[in-house]
Amino acid sequence: MSELTIPAEGRVAVLTEPKHIDVRTLPLPQINDDEVLVRVEGCGICGTDQSEYRADPFGFAPIVLGHEATGEVVKIGKNVTTDYSGKPLKVGDKIVTGLRPCGHCAICKRRADMIHLCENGEIHGLMPGEGHFFNGWYSDYMKCNPGAVIFNVNDMPDRDLRILIEPAAVIVHAVEEAKKIYDFKHGSHVLVQGCGPIGLLLVALLKTYGIRNIVAVDAKEARLEMAKKLGATATVNFSDYDSVDAAADAVREATEGLGAEMGFQCTGSPAAAAALFKYIRRGGSYCEVGFFTNTGDATYNPHLDICQKEIKLTGSWTYQAGDWLEAQEFLKEAKDRGLPVMDLVTNVFPLDQINEAMEYALSMQGLKIEVVPEL
Repeated sequence: MSELTIPAEGRVAVLTEPKHIDVRTLPLPQINDDEVLVRVEGCGICGTDQSEYRADPFGFAPIVLGHEATGEVVKIGKNVTTDYSGKPLKVGDKIVTGLRPCGHCAICKRRADMIHLCENGEIHGLMPGEGHFFNGWYSDYMKCNPGAVIFNVNDMPDRDLRILIEPAAVIVHAVEEAKKIYDFKHGSHVLVQGCGPIGLLLVALLKTYGIRNIVAVDAKEARLEMAKKLGATATVNFSDYDSVDAAADAVREATEGLGAEMGFQCTGSPAAAAALFKYIRRGGSYCEVGFFTNTGDATYNPHLDICQKEIKLTGSWTYQAGDWLEAQEFLKEAKDRGLPVMDLVTNVFPLDQINEAMEYALSMQGLKIEVVPEL
């Protein structure tokens, strides 16, 4: 095995119960010939991490969370010589990690195009139990398990850009799913509802794809201003209106009087999911991106919202490995075009203040909150 000098111990941030993360110092794990040890450089706080911190809806505690992350290889098993795409991989390389399908379930065996729907797949940072404490990125060091989907990202020197690769893969996959029900044109009228990090990255992606008419919808003016910087040509602050119908009128004013041709729903709010039907024109399309945890039921009218308008509807769940490669290219393109994607990282907290970081993220005061081992 090749390796750098590394300490005997490292810290892990263990969610022990809702609203409590305990930072512990533990012996670093040994790795075998098929594993990789990574020194963590930074990890973003995802909406899923916030949900786990707030209420542990998956029953994962105790768990070390964190998956929107990047770090440096410090030790590598002799059987690991390349990343997922075939790039050479060695000690000192910067990496990110994706979803590893199990390879054995019915979906993995029968649907190569849908392996991201594997029910037994692994994502580092979403593996519960004491045996997986060093499989989460809220730590000093993280161990990549055998068969992990690893990407060498040495050509992206900016740490903050690298931690955006995972959420960018989410929106790349969403657009790929949306293409199955909508034929995007440069002149398309596309709406993005919810201007958190996912929605804002989606605005930027649409801009790099050449979409000229992008409407952003949110209740926070600062987020709508950021949407404009990233490519939105019109914004609607729905808190300015006393009803969904009134907000829908504002959307129609920005979309030829008809409503959006394609709408992406990027919030975790059932009420927002219901409202998006009102913003889409007859013959339009709807892509649901925002629900990675169950936050309740949404109400819609099958006649008025779907049948009468003949709306096409699809969902988007996580990503495939190829989406990560496209996400990297998108972020490079956005940066080259001067789109301020790295400004999405608004706050950075040290690991020993991770509870404060989570509370700040829940307050929705910033955009992408990042946790680093040390400031």
